[in-house]
Amino acid sequence: MNDTRLSETEFEPLAEAELGRLLEALIVATDAIDADLQSGVLSIQFADESKYVVNSHRAARQIWLAAARSAWHFDWDRGSERWLTSEGAELWATVGDVLERKLSVKLELTAS
Repeated sequence: MNDTRLSETEFEPLAEAELGRLLEALIVATDAIDADLQSGVLSIQFADESKYVVNSHRAARQIWLAAARSAWHFDWDRGSERWLTSEGAELWATVGDVLERKLSVKLELTAS
């Protein structure tokens, strides 16, 4: 992974666009959740009232995912132009995996 950190001015539009695309993909993928994006925080609410959160973290210049008592921190990788954890997990794949486990259904999350 490319460790070159984004500047704050680079981070903001990248993170905002990514969260917006993720929200759109979630709306298309399933009606089993209520997803909402406000001020850099994408909230995913389930019928059982549990919630997963994907948010931009400006200070760290990362996108964070909190789901099912776990958390992931994704950095922008300039080489692949994707959000990746230090272990190489990709944002969209990770969100898809945790949602599939929670909902017990296969989801197709694709960026529009």
